[in-house]
Amino acid sequence: MAKKLHYSQEQCVRSAGKLMQNTGMLKPHARVGIAVSGGVDSFVLLKVMQIRQRITPFPFEFMAIHLNAGFDPNCHAPLADWLENEKIQSHIEVTNHGLVAHTEENRTKSPCYYCAFLRRKRLFEVCKEYNLSHLAFGHNADDIVSTFLLNLVQTGRIDGMSMNEPFFGGLLNVIRPLAMVEKQHIIKAAKLWELPIFSNPCPSANTTKRTDLLSKLDLLCGDSKNGKRNVYQGIIRWQMAKHLLSPDEIIDPREYIKARQEEAQKKKEE
Repeated sequence: MAKKLHYSQEQCVRSAGKLMQNTGMLKPHARVGIAVSGGVDSFVLLKVMQIRQRITPFPFEFMAIHLNAGFDPNCHAPLADWLENEKIQSHIEVTNHGLVAHTEENRTKSPCYYCAFLRRKRLFEVCKEYNLSHLAFGHNADDIVSTFLLNLVQTGRIDGMSMNEPFFGGLLNVIRPLAMVEKQHIIKAAKLWELPIFSNPCPSANTTKRTDLLSKLDLLCGDSKNGKRNVYQGIIRWQMAKHLLSPDEIIDPREYIKARQEEAQKKKEE
């Protein structure tokens, strides 16, 4: 008998399932690459997709993609061991993205921006090499909110981080299944699943403007019991509304299973 999930684990699994269904993130026979840094968010996404593969009514495939930034070529060993034990397909390579981003070659951008640019470019190349239809990132609700605030403060734009976005004329879809899950639940779930999270050796880790903005939001909402939660819910709902399918477009699990059973019965009779 499967062990009952803790509330935080349920939040991750169910919220991801609800978001994927209501925004049409996945279709039958999708091939998903999961960008796994080794941090808590992407590792939990990997675990969530492993669980959802067992309970989603239609088949889909997924694989882990890890691009080591080059600071410590061996830091991903816990991830590699875990993937092997779980029998999850993967593509792991050591790059120099982080090292280059901190050199004179990068004269105009922040190290984080340039490293992320190089990483994203390579991720797209890997997706093409493996003929993947989707690329999944572990961005969570905190990331959705901080990106919205960052765009508002720095550029004056009302814009956010897409939950489901087509690239290359629809050949690849970038998805963020954990976009409705708050960071606190992700951290708790990772501990309960005993995921082998490893530390980020990047010298610029945990120094982002997004982290600073969320700290300021805590101060702004400090006297309000539900202030921060209301800000989160408002921004997340606004972002989600841009991707919602109409009721007719949503795949009903029961209808899908019924249709497959009828097809199987018809072939059997033939």
